[in-house]
Amino acid sequence: METNPTAPPTSRTHIKDDNRHLLHHHHDAFPATTILVVVIPVVIIILLIVISLIVALLRRVKSSKPNANSQDNTNCMFVAHSIITFNANPDGKRGCLYGGNQCSLPSATFKGVQVFTYKELESATDGFTQANLVGKGGFGSVYRGMLRDGTLSAIKMLHREGKQAERAFRSEVDLLSRLQCPYLVDLLGYCADNQHKLLVFEYMSNGTLHNHLHPSDDRSRVLNWGIRLRIALDCARALEFLHEHTTPSVIHRDFKSTNILLDENFRGKVSDFGLAKIGSDKQNGLISTRVLGTTGYLAPEYASTGKLTTKSDVYSYGVVLLELLTGRVPIDTKRPPGEHVLVSWVSTFVRFLFTSTYA
Repeated sequence: METNPTAPPTSRTHIKDDNRHLLHHHHDAFPATTILVVVIPVVIIILLIVISLIVALLRRVKSSKPNANSQDNTNCMFVAHSIITFNANPDGKRGCLYGGNQCSLPSATFKGVQVFTYKELESATDGFTQANLVGKGGFGSVYRGMLRDGTLSAIKMLHREGKQAERAFRSEVDLLSRLQCPYLVDLLGYCADNQHKLLVFEYMSNGTLHNHLHPSDDRSRVLNWGIRLRIALDCARALEFLHEHTTPSVIHRDFKSTNILLDENFRGKVSDFGLAKIGSDKQNGLISTRVLGTTGYLAPEYASTGKLTTKSDVYSYGVVLLELLTGRVPIDTKRPPGEHVLVSWVSTFVRFLFTSTYA
């Protein structure tokens, strides 16, 4: 009777193959279960913790300062119906005119807006040296300067020429000389002559919110959750003032993290009103205008129709909130497909979350 000595190894081989098949089958079954049972509850818990922190902070602020809103409204002022014209002095001795009369100010003088000569601001910045350069933007460079009275300031030199730059300069001077609110960056003065246009602001020692959320080096401080929530509240109060406590309302139109400046206590203030528009007195508040602003922050209805309302600023504020929560920039082409646009990525994630939870 013959025997087959190779039979046992063959049997063991079949057993190993069957085991591998079973292990592979179980491995394929795990991802969906893991997402439903582990990931989703963790995400829900994190969201609940963040919401609870926001609610707790709001209640704490409300209970500790029962009259905070009324005090904020008292400190915020808007002088309406003020028209500013600029005329250059041909001899260049003063360099800046306001309202057609040399160094005369309209009703906004209660805020102490000053008119500076170019030489005064050149001296304040040591000749606009590179050592005093603190930032660069689309419309110009910002220098740290010390005014004659000892006030530390940020002096913005506008580089662009043309009608758009002229409109932006006029708009910023006109609005900020009439707006007074602790959540907006103070305009200290300006200079406008044939060759130079400069704006003088209060100095914000901690720079922009954008630089802290998306630092290019290790010098920026990491913002903890308490500071982030406080900045979000400061910005909300700024927009509330612009939208609800001015008549007509003021629409910022370029609300973003680079236009939120932080003082020495990391309190947020809104800046850069070059693209701001005065809202409509009509019930719907719609105004038709050119689509201007920053990609990633633009409200979709404004970008597609050119119809601008205060809600356009609210959409931009929502994008900044997502930046504060996620640490991501609004547009990032370096990320995987489907994650380039922050708002779309979050929307997809939230839809998946609710679909998986309630399916």
